[in-house]
Amino acid sequence: MTQAIAADNTSRNLLVIAAGGLLSGILTPLTPQLIDKFTGGSGNLRMALVAVPFALLVFFVVRRCSANPWWAALVAGIVTMVAFVCAVNAAIFIDAQTYGAAKVMRNVLAGLAGGFVGAGLMALGIALLPAGPRDAAVWMRMVLTGTLAGALMTVDSALDLDLTSVLYPVWQAAVAVRLAMVLQRGKLA
Repeated sequence: MTQAIAADNTSRNLLVIAAGGLLSGILTPLTPQLIDKFTGGSGNLRMALVAVPFALLVFFVVRRCSANPWWAALVAGIVTMVAFVCAVNAAIFIDAQTYGAAKVMRNVLAGLAGGFVGAGLMALGIALLPAGPRDAAVWMRMVLTGTLAGALMTVDSALDLDLTSVLYPVWQAAVAVRLAMVLQRGKLA
């Protein structure tokens, strides 16, 4: 009976985290409008600020789903912002390297690269936290999910989306749920 209640509670928590990911993904493409109102700062700093909605979600996921102290959840949020900058730069780099290929192919490759770099750096950074699982195999699902969801960049490009996105809500919800699953597994171990 206790296991059934715990499983129901875990499912509810994952749904709340997925909803938070959808919300942060909706806010992410809107934040540059707010950031542009402020002057100063490098391009990478401004890009990192775009990741604040998702970084806040990661902060709460790490805080709630793991035995990490509060400062580790803060570090996880900062790692998320760094991973976002690196993911965007990786996508731009791959897009430039595939110049001359069909636009759809360039977007798929750039999205896969950005998704891999973003999820991979998050996994690496959060795994190094005090209560982060050290087993690389448990992080692979999160990295694979982030990589595959990165391909949704093609949909954003095909629909010519600017202030809305398909990529961010899906990617952030999926990666946040996978992160919670990894951390909960580590908490039980």
